[in-house]
Amino acid sequence: MRLWPPSLWLQLNIALPRAHILRAFSSCWRQCQVLMHELGLDGPLVTPLRERFLQPLMALLYPDCGGGHLDSHRAFVVKYALGQDLELGCHYDNAELTLNVALGKAFTGGALYFGALFQAPAALKDPLEVDHVVGQGILHRGGQLHGARPLGTGERWNLVVWLRASTVRNHLCPMCRQKPDLVDDEGFSDGFTREEPPTVDVCALT
Repeated sequence: MRLWPPSLWLQLNIALPRAHILRAFSSCWRQCQVLMHELGLDGPLVTPLRERFLQPLMALLYPDCGGGHLDSHRAFVVKYALGQDLELGCHYDNAELTLNVALGKAFTGGALYFGALFQAPAALKDPLEVDHVVGQGILHRGGQLHGARPLGTGERWNLVVWLRASTVRNHLCPMCRQKPDLVDDEGFSDGFTREEPPTVDVCALT
């Protein structure tokens, strides 16, 4: 994927007022982020990516956490830069599975580090570290404790796709680990559905 210049976001803000750059809500997650669905890129880009490529792969790699039943997502681009946000503390994703793609630009540092599934941050010892490589993505479980080391130099832009399977989260919320109370909503509704989606035939997709 090619990284758009930062000036493009300002142009989109003028043309599409809803495509605003957000400051994220969490104290440990404050990066500038652009939501892909607000740019109109869910339909032409992210949904085909999930359905045609990621779901068959995840069905093989992560069948135990809904990899074959991915039926929604939340995708956004985040930016790390000197003088802005440099790192990201330990956290879990509101997703069954996560794809994190390094888009650029030139940077040093900022490696991802991983702990165990639903591990308390205070218990994190000897984490596994993975360096970002521009143009490559990292797949992991959303419930795996992880964070980003401080950026050393330059700027780092990442496309993050939270992949969700309603067959999993309808029975157990990935954030509070409790059975959710479902209410009516629009869009992907954070991946929850009232009806179970049909099972995907992995062989037919591949």
